[in-house]
Amino acid sequence: MEKTKNILIVGVGGQGTLLASKIIGGAMLARGYDVKVSEVHGMAQRGGSVVTYVRYGGCVDSPMVDAARADIIIAFEQLEAYRYLPYLKEGGSIITSDQQIDPMPVICGAAQYPANIIGEIKEKGINCAAVPALDLAREAGSEKAVNVVLLGVFAKLSGFDKDEWKNVILKSVPEVFAEVNGKAFELGYAHSGQ
Repeated sequence: MEKTKNILIVGVGGQGTLLASKIIGGAMLARGYDVKVSEVHGMAQRGGSVVTYVRYGGCVDSPMVDAARADIIIAFEQLEAYRYLPYLKEGGSIITSDQQIDPMPVICGAAQYPANIIGEIKEKGINCAAVPALDLAREAGSEKAVNVVLLGVFAKLSGFDKDEWKNVILKSVPEVFAEVNGKAFELGYAHSGQ
């Protein structure tokens, strides 16, 4: 029986974390895995911190991922990547957008956005692929496609077949957004993330 893989998807409300978890779940189901996907945890309204869990393998008993158990964290914003580091297992990897979205304490002037987050993560010896996902999403035609750009990076770094993923993505989004999301996935897949 194949060992269960644990993925955390983290971001802020409005970035499409739930869609990303559904796409990963769909792609893993298509490969024949048992899959569990969590509900959204956190402040799902635009701007609040949000996390979803995806677990897949031979037999998965629960959708929840405990601290120090995530094989991969996919972060749509770099401060969220840093915030969820305690969930990453030793030897785990992070795929993060290099995007910076100021949380409310920073917007209100009560705090400063931390400098050099990605550098600090890498200094801890963590394998961290930092991606200009917002720029790539804009190139694809929509800033809202950051999530699909990062899924492209995840699929490539995980060694998954590109066409399988594209099929799941195109079935998961409304037809009007298919072209943009297909291009966003391709751009992410082509990006090394290093």
